[in-house]
Amino acid sequence: MSARALSEEAMRASLHDISLPASAAGGVLAEIAVTIGLAGVAAVLVACLLRLFSLRTQPTPQDSLEDHLAKIESLPEDRRRVVLLHLLRQHAPARYAEVARDLYRLRSSVTTQALRAELDRLV
Repeated sequence: MSARALSEEAMRASLHDISLPASAAGGVLAEIAVTIGLAGVAAVLVACLLRLFSLRTQPTPQDSLEDHLAKIESLPEDRRRVVLLHLLRQHAPARYAEVARDLYRLRSSVTTQALRAELDRLV
């Protein structure tokens, strides 16, 4: 029974260090591939952690509606119309829902001046 116990102990000890011998087919290449793979996974995890910790935690101050309206005067007409629509959706969602129905009609009454007038009423 002691011979069996010794062989069982030897077997368990040998299981702790299982690796391919360097002379085995693909032995060195397999270990290099595993090392590169593990390094890649570690790099992705580090990048995700850095991204997580680098995000801003303080809220940015919000501009008032008057500030937004003053800033958009220098924008081109088409861009100004889009910004005005976003501001109307943000500050008067009910009115935006009414205006949005008419946005894509062929002869839409929604002009940049009309949108500006809607927002000027809110100020």
